[in-house]
Amino acid sequence: MVENIKTYDVLISGRVHGVGFRYFTVSLADNYGVKGYVKNTPEGKVQILCQGEQDELDSFISAVKKGPSFSVITDVRIDEVSEEKKYNTFEIKY
Repeated sequence: MVENIKTYDVLISGRVHGVGFRYFTVSLADNYGVKGYVKNTPEGKVQILCQGEQDELDSFISAVKKGPSFSVITDVRIDEVSEEKKYNTFEIKY
């Protein structure tokens, strides 16, 4: 079976700090089998590097766009990246 692994860099803007966004994202990644990481940026955004099969990523990104209950998402930027590294887990980076 040929793996069709894609990697996306997702940048979420809005009220995304102090609302459990990173933990919410880790939980979703576990549910969808997505690998990579999530981290806060110095500009007050959340960056997600996600890697997996296209349909898993589509579902994961769709769920991420809803955010945890106290978040307010104002913008989502998604860029496909050519990432040589293969991630085995999904983690919070500090």
